[in-house]
Amino acid sequence: MKLFNFLTRKTEIFKPAKGKIARIYACGPTVYNFAHIGNLRTYIFEDIMRRAMELDGFKVKLAMNITDVDDKIIREANKARKTIFEFVQPYERAFFEDLKLLNIKPADIYPKATGHVKEMTGLINKLLKRGLAYESDGSIYFDISKFKNYGRLSRIKPLNLKTLKQSRRSRIDADEYSKDEIEDFVLWKTAKAGEPFWPVKFRLGNSPPKLIKGRPGWHIECSAMSAKYLGTTFDIHAGAVDLLFPHHENEIAQSEGATGKPFVRFFVEGEHLLVDGGKMSKSLGNIYTLRDLEKRGFDPLAFRYLVLASHYRSKLNFTWNSLKAAKNALERIKNKILEIGQSTRIKNNLKFRDAFKKLILNDLDTPKALAVFWKNFNELSLADILWADRILGLNLEVLKPLNIPAEVKKLAQDREKARKVKDWKKADQIRAEIQKLGWSLDDTPKGPIIKPFNFSTL
Repeated sequence: MKLFNFLTRKTEIFKPAKGKIARIYACGPTVYNFAHIGNLRTYIFEDIMRRAMELDGFKVKLAMNITDVDDKIIREANKARKTIFEFVQPYERAFFEDLKLLNIKPADIYPKATGHVKEMTGLINKLLKRGLAYESDGSIYFDISKFKNYGRLSRIKPLNLKTLKQSRRSRIDADEYSKDEIEDFVLWKTAKAGEPFWPVKFRLGNSPPKLIKGRPGWHIECSAMSAKYLGTTFDIHAGAVDLLFPHHENEIAQSEGATGKPFVRFFVEGEHLLVDGGKMSKSLGNIYTLRDLEKRGFDPLAFRYLVLASHYRSKLNFTWNSLKAAKNALERIKNKILEIGQSTRIKNNLKFRDAFKKLILNDLDTPKALAVFWKNFNELSLADILWADRILGLNLEVLKPLNIPAEVKKLAQDREKARKVKDWKKADQIRAEIQKLGWSLDDTPKGPIIKPFNFSTL
């Protein structure tokens, strides 16, 4: 299996470091709002990667964090006059509902930030002991000038770091910032009025432990939780490309600074999702959630298909027309399953399976794999389609078997007889009777296909 590794900017052969178990950490949701379709695209690509590894014979141990305390959550919780714990609950539930609707396999563990403050502060104390962190005004910062490899993931120019070292000491307290703001980043934020805090003792130099009330910075959360569940060095860190800097860059600095060991072997990052050719924006009203798609009559799995039609490292331009095309493609596959089940017997297509698998294992090339799927579509057996769906994840297994009542089958046969003698009135009457029973007919060159009346939403 090959994956593009953002650490080296090369496509490399992937094999787990230890045995047959691939240890993967995926950046999960910050539950201050509903996940939008850009977030969901990332989770779908990570699911495809996990399925591809299983297809290649690997077992996967997947940890996906849930950030339930950060700047955005605190800000929005205060606006709503709720504790952060009360505020995040509906969004956390919605996140898991979205995963289920998109047929995304569950992770092995979903660690929450608030449940791992002990691990985070332990990591910070290690950084303090190694001289890579310092305290200022009650907060603790990572000294990036002390970490010689800072910037290698995001390709920050050495000149920027040189300039920073000469103009010491600049600091930044925000969780998110740009490459133009390369400064010492916060590990532990001193408590402020109206914010949650934890009382923690830190060892600052040779002085006795100092009690500092505060909360963790965003970046230290993932370093601590990944180490606890996957070890100090693991196989893959996955996420969206916009997390390369500062989040993933800072994770490397923290983790390697504390342990002296390599943090991650592969960084695998998914590209942005655009809407109508531009960025999602509140002012444009185009930040869509899965609920928005459902309100317009779209099956969430149609969105999954749309994501599959674009390579995970290419920008995906979402439009309502493209989603409609994805919906039509998904319905065509469903119709094929019913057609195979009702009227034909086809042998398994091993050449198709081999070509499909090679493309998937070549950096998750889902668009080319789908092209092979459609090229062979008319010659695919039911087993072929369901085999491919082990990767595609369109939940096609639920369509098999389809138990059509004998009464409906008899009516369909009577309608065909009426059509043969061109008794169109009677044919229409029979179609109406079939619909009353909750079924519909699609006329094809190979004969009618019977399906549930609400088939497109299955």
